[in-house]
Amino acid sequence: MERLREKAAAFGIKLSDHQLEQFETYYEMLVEKNKVMNLTAITEKNEVIDKHFADSLALIKSGVSLTGQKILDIGTGAGFPGIPLKIAFPELEIVLLDSLNKRIKFLNEVIEALGLEKITAIHGRAEDFAKQKEYREQFDYVVSRAVANLTVLSEYCLPYVKIGGTFISYKSGTVQEEAEEAEKAINILGGQVKDITYFKLPDSEIDRSLVIINKKKSTPGKYPRKAGTPLKEPLS
Repeated sequence: MERLREKAAAFGIKLSDHQLEQFETYYEMLVEKNKVMNLTAITEKNEVIDKHFADSLALIKSGVSLTGQKILDIGTGAGFPGIPLKIAFPELEIVLLDSLNKRIKFLNEVIEALGLEKITAIHGRAEDFAKQKEYREQFDYVVSRAVANLTVLSEYCLPYVKIGGTFISYKSGTVQEEAEEAEKAINILGGQVKDITYFKLPDSEIDRSLVIINKKKSTPGKYPRKAGTPLKEPLS
């Protein structure tokens, strides 16, 4: 995991030996569980370090403070970016949300094995939990590496962001056009695109971007629409 120590250092993140051991255990559990269920197409160690672990930690490039904030990771899958963020910044309070229960079971095994606290994994759809008072507009940051159009993602994510908070979408390559197309939907949902940060993952040619959306006003109660609708009929 020395490779990860160097990659993290390039972001200005100092990882201890204990944290690197946690990443090692996470990697081993990920690869082992991936033999029986589909968690990731990437299993080679250096690739996992670069494209999953280091990429997750790239949130720091957005300029947000990571010192105890409450974060929701929507469509977390195998735990990215939520678990790497929790390992690197233990004081964060993190909720992982995924629609597949067997992924949630895996995440709970990881949380227990790594001895992580103030992190929970919940099973359900983003459209449903956003209607619940204990989740709606309760988070400082909502993050997602989910592969979905920004218009659709914004309807899933912005209802959870408290006013004054931030939704950060991890994207690959250039997203200017996608962000412009999503602007109207983002405004309807109470958000405003603050910035897009472009960067390469350390020591690679992999282009990444972070779309940073500030929550300016409360999301109207009718959003998100019922499960499946945001994807079928994106806001325009």
